[in-house]
Amino acid sequence: MSSKRTSEDPKAAASRLEFIFQPPDLQFSPYRVFDRESWARLRADTPMTLAPKELEQLSGVIEELSVDEVEEIYLPMSRLLNLYVAAAQELHAVTTKFLGRKDGKVPFIIGVAGSVAVGKSTTARVLKALLARWPDHPRVDLITTDGFLYPNAELDRRGLMNRKGFPESFDTARLLNFLNDVKSGKQHVEAPVYSHFHYDILPGQKMVIERPDILIVEGLNVLQAARLPREGEAIPFVSDFFDFSIFMDADPAVIEEWYLERFMRLRSTAFRDPGAYFHRYASLTHDIAYGRALELWRDINLKNLEENILPTRQRASLIMRKTANHRVDSVALRKL
Repeated sequence: MSSKRTSEDPKAAASRLEFIFQPPDLQFSPYRVFDRESWARLRADTPMTLAPKELEQLSGVIEELSVDEVEEIYLPMSRLLNLYVAAAQELHAVTTKFLGRKDGKVPFIIGVAGSVAVGKSTTARVLKALLARWPDHPRVDLITTDGFLYPNAELDRRGLMNRKGFPESFDTARLLNFLNDVKSGKQHVEAPVYSHFHYDILPGQKMVIERPDILIVEGLNVLQAARLPREGEAIPFVSDFFDFSIFMDADPAVIEEWYLERFMRLRSTAFRDPGAYFHRYASLTHDIAYGRALELWRDINLKNLEENILPTRQRASLIMRKTANHRVDSVALRKL
């Protein structure tokens, strides 16, 4: 494994983000950029509602959540999202009054995007736990777009197994219909279930969404834009259904280290089960397994990041920039 990288200075990270989001030939940026210290102050008096044992349960395979990370990064975000949810509920109420309708509340939908191994799942779990503690929206659900991947048999038929996770490997129409039903306030909406253990959709298994106050949708390409038709026909994007979106960002070289570390950790744990899809890697020597993991990263995941995921970064409402130790050093919030 490569050596550990040192954490980037927060002010330097914020300055670099300002450069990224404000090209030299423009005099403005659509984002306000905060270093870690400035962002942490926006927590105000938001109480810490997660116990240490819960932090252990919410942590990822290689990302151990600290109290500091929750207090300085996630509590300010939780406070911000709570304000957004309240404003959205009020807007919905006045709109339905104007239309003379009696619609019930519709879910506030949050999208979480970013590369494989960047920490999307951890962020989504933490936000779910924190947002459910607020009194005005106690019911928070979380779903990943992995469930909307085509089954492996269909990917094989289409010649897409080596492009699993790329936009074309998803049943986008099914995902759009699911989000439309949720956003329409339907009572019972079903979604397919994906197993990372089996690396496939689980036949016959469904996850049911029952009109939550908030739905968090986590996935690689959730901010992807469709190709627009010349005739101006309606082409919905997945992100059209989002009220707020978050992009998890880090240097690709750093994400590579995380991907390799996670792969090798799983090789000595979950992959040892004979029923695991990746069980064949458990019996390989360390060097051969590491080399294969590097191939998977560079041939599939890095390519997907560069071609499809990273170009969507500036479509997000908020961008969290992480450094090598999984610490968020800066946050960029889109201006209203």
